[in-house]
Amino acid sequence: MHRSLSDLTEALEYILGAPESRGHVEMIAVRPEEDQRELLPTGKLDPDLGLVGDTWKARSAAHGENDRSNQLTLMNSRVIEHLAGTRDRWALAGDQIYVDMNLSIENLPPGTRLRLGDAIIEVSDQPHTGCNKFASRFGAEALRFVNTGIGRESRFRGINTFVVQGGEFSLGSPVVKLPDGAE
Repeated sequence: MHRSLSDLTEALEYILGAPESRGHVEMIAVRPEEDQRELLPTGKLDPDLGLVGDTWKARSAAHGENDRSNQLTLMNSRVIEHLAGTRDRWALAGDQIYVDMNLSIENLPPGTRLRLGDAIIEVSDQPHTGCNKFASRFGAEALRFVNTGIGRESRFRGINTFVVQGGEFSLGSPVVKLPDGAE
């Protein structure tokens, strides 16, 4: 079932109320193969591999890419909650980490660093947008919702990040926005 644009718009107040400085991890998903998802209770971040167990590095190499700017993707859990309908469909979005946090451009401009458990990640300047797979899984109106207007400004589709300092994190781990220049 795909939600209508009006249904999604009704959730705006709730979605926009996500924490700005300190959120938490709601779901961790690795992609061991194309179109496969495995949910994890804990994750390990590595500056070279991204989320250990995910195929980001192999997929990037297969496309001739060597850019870490899309190494790790985060999505606001409040957005996917309304797009997916049920929690068992969240990972279909294709992101690795689902967080209860405001991911907007205003709140987390490129270069912002986040502490995720023991790790530190940095927000990339590369936009994260929905694709045909996203539209087929959640509907054309969901794709429009995340990619236009307030959805685009608030990065409802999520953000690209990369690992600055490796470490471990778990479900429920805090996601903390670090002050400029902080490690």
